[in-house]
Amino acid sequence: MLPSRMLLVRQHSPDLRLPDVRREARQQLEDADLAARLRPGARVAIGVGSRGIANIADVVHSVVQYWRDRGMSPFVFPAMGSHGAATAEGQANVLARFGIVEASIGCPVISRIDVVSLGRTAEGIDVFMDAAAHAADAVMLVARVKWHTNFDGAIESGLMKMMSIGMGKFAGAQTYHAYGQRLGLEQVIRSVGRRVLQSGKMIGGVALLEDAHHNTAKVEVAAAECMEQCDERSLALVKSWMAKLPCDLDVLIVDEMGKNISGPGMDAKVVNRGPNSEYNPWPGLPRVARIFVRDLARASYGNAVGIGMADVTTDRLVREIDWEPTRVNALSSGIPSRIRVPVHFSTDRDCLEWVAATAGKVDPAAVSYGWIRNTLGLDRLALSVNLRAGLDGISNVEIEGEFEVAWDASGNLVSPF
Repeated sequence: MLPSRMLLVRQHSPDLRLPDVRREARQQLEDADLAARLRPGARVAIGVGSRGIANIADVVHSVVQYWRDRGMSPFVFPAMGSHGAATAEGQANVLARFGIVEASIGCPVISRIDVVSLGRTAEGIDVFMDAAAHAADAVMLVARVKWHTNFDGAIESGLMKMMSIGMGKFAGAQTYHAYGQRLGLEQVIRSVGRRVLQSGKMIGGVALLEDAHHNTAKVEVAAAECMEQCDERSLALVKSWMAKLPCDLDVLIVDEMGKNISGPGMDAKVVNRGPNSEYNPWPGLPRVARIFVRDLARASYGNAVGIGMADVTTDRLVREIDWEPTRVNALSSGIPSRIRVPVHFSTDRDCLEWVAATAGKVDPAAVSYGWIRNTLGLDRLALSVNLRAGLDGISNVEIEGEFEVAWDASGNLVSPF
């Protein structure tokens, strides 16, 4: 059972935040001078994704204003595969939740689910592009570059992935993930992305890089012919900034999961779970034996993709699941194991008693615990007192003190976060 006292720990990582993200985005756009490639009055489609990207509305506003100031006619479209339950209304709503609506960004938001075929790759993969984007004179993407939760590669999530899976809508996302199971997702992303570039529609992309605190640390504007290299260079940099758990754990308590936190609800490379929820597949990362997820984040709007990575959860989380977007998301990704519902109990206390007994320790006092708010918030976490000795040699870890574990009258934890 969870001990009565735990350590409150802070992990120190460099704060690399940009002082003025809008200004930096505008400066990078000016320096790249992509508008010189188009005639005045050209329609420019700006593809935007989702999932809790820092300052996304500010960056999109800067991109829109750049094109308007150059005499172009920009509009925004969702480039997010099957998110938003793979409906036009659902995807527009996802953007609206991040403040990306016509009134705030200064241009129309056009959300459609129909696609245009761009032919096939050398491997025979059918390639698709959002129909509204294809009808424009040029397409620009705004994407965060980061590690992917399902595979390791020189390119993972970023401009190329948005150009393939994001702009392909549900049809593309499902097709590409299916091929990814056989060819590997990196190869599919590169192959499909290159085919999209051959269409001549792409003009460039805005790459957003975040530090360990999920602040916008760098903005880079890449012309179409440089997008693949930009992804490679940017991914290597953000991996060097990546926040991790400080040590191996028998039980990890996660206060909340959700699509606003990570594509699969929890960052699989933080909790060390594989594409099919297999245990600890990522070498060099802390091992996590068991995961207890307490709640579904409100901003996930019922999408519980990733719950299959947990070993135990609560009845209240299960009641919050909206199965329509959850099933659609799992279908397009081709990973049904990610929505398998683990054993669940009515209280946190019951969950912890059950899962701790499965952790492989004969002495219950030897079970080690970690506790985080979510996989985005690793700067402050709680660890069981029996881990104290192992923290002494970790230079970026500071023990702030101990706290008494609190429970409410219903037998549920009171979060220290």
